[in-house]
Amino acid sequence: MPTDLQDSFPLVLPTPPTPGTGQQGQPAPLAPSSLFNLDALFKNPVFAGGIGLAGLGAAATIGRRALIRGTELLRRSMLVNVEISKRDPSYNWVLAWLAQPREEGGFLARRITRIRNLAVATSTRSVAAGSEKAEDETGRTHADFRVQPGYGHHIIRHRPGCYIGVKREKAGTTTTMTGEPHETLTLTLLWAHRHVLSELFTEAHALASQFHEGKTVVYTAKRMEWHTLGKPRLKRPLGSVILDEGVKESLVGDVKEFLAARQWYVDRGVPYRRGYLLYGPPGTGKTSFIQALAGELDYSVAMINLSEVGVTDDLLAHLLTQQPEKSILVLEDVDAALGNRRARDPDGYSGKTVTFSGLLNALDGLAAGEDRIAFLTTNHVERLDPALIRPGRVDMMVRIGEATRFQAAEMWDRYYGDIDIDRSGRERFLGRLAELGLFGADPENPNVPRGRHTSTAAIQGLFQFNKNDMEGAIKMAEGLIPRAFEAEMLSQESYVKTPA
Repeated sequence: MPTDLQDSFPLVLPTPPTPGTGQQGQPAPLAPSSLFNLDALFKNPVFAGGIGLAGLGAAATIGRRALIRGTELLRRSMLVNVEISKRDPSYNWVLAWLAQPREEGGFLARRITRIRNLAVATSTRSVAAGSEKAEDETGRTHADFRVQPGYGHHIIRHRPGCYIGVKREKAGTTTTMTGEPHETLTLTLLWAHRHVLSELFTEAHALASQFHEGKTVVYTAKRMEWHTLGKPRLKRPLGSVILDEGVKESLVGDVKEFLAARQWYVDRGVPYRRGYLLYGPPGTGKTSFIQALAGELDYSVAMINLSEVGVTDDLLAHLLTQQPEKSILVLEDVDAALGNRRARDPDGYSGKTVTFSGLLNALDGLAAGEDRIAFLTTNHVERLDPALIRPGRVDMMVRIGEATRFQAAEMWDRYYGDIDIDRSGRERFLGRLAELGLFGADPENPNVPRGRHTSTAAIQGLFQFNKNDMEGAIKMAEGLIPRAFEAEMLSQESYVKTPA
């Protein structure tokens, strides 16, 4: 091409597009720098608000957990909790202690310690310490009631500057063997005041002891636990139980000697326990003597009826290991256990009652406890196996038999001694019982019937019927003849009167 033509028509070459422009000079889209453009996301108000709310929620959760954790650490370092189960003896002690009136503090203290949820414990048999008595207009009935904290949270003022948090709660599912809901009592106070706990339990125990002062507590076995049988009853004086001459003194002396010889047993490695067997016909004072002995020693009584259905070998061993402190163990109808020695139910099961081997193991086996006084009672000593009454299981056997002349005289003096000054009434009464043959055969008088006896329970019933009438008691002495002997006497009389 000629040079002048090139000069007239300059050559135009296409230029590459610049960034930000497309074909024909149009703007081109920006290429993303990464898969997600964070700047664009954070500029989105919806996304930014969601991130902010999530961050606040996470911060609140972390803060709440930190607060709970910090509060828990603070509680552990500054507070102390004591949980008391209803199965523990101190549960009722502390409840009675909480029911005591307290000294009121200032305005703030009264507002803090105001208890709005209360429970009432009512008794119609005995007056509880710190309780109030309500009587009807006739004065024939009365009830003793005690107001105590109910279920929930409470705060009490123990003394100036010392407050105790109380939480009493009832378990929803866990129940005791009696079917009652299980309960717990939790006490909370400052760590600096932890020494108050020993004072609290000491005061509660002293209050319970004051309530039981002059009374005997009787425990009975209900499945796996010991429960009080009714309310504590007044102690029975030892002098009110009249046994044959020298019997009571011998038993009481042996028990007291055993209690005073604890170290002697320990030094010689001998198990510190003592067993007694009281046997004899019903109504002769076996159980009454044990109750009076417990009152004399300031002990309670723990009773197990071996003939009761449901008392198995395992249960008996468990109950003996959990026997209440300072209590006399009483095993009634011990001969009933021998009936299950080889007996089987129709289905072959023999575990409904305690077995003979289970009784032996409970008395002196590996499961047998120490520091124990045990009394076994039976009306049929001839049924007992020699293995049961050997030394180590039974250390002393005493027969509590029918009423003797000595017992009848002592009982007469106890009931009529203040009106029978010269004892002439007593001699006539004793003479009448001898004529009826109630003291056994009389070698000097062959006309006295043989084989007749009466019990101290029958004589006591006669005296109670004639409280202030000793002449009436003498006239009604013939009523002491047991019915079996009355029937025999009538049959003999009819035989004599029948013509040959």
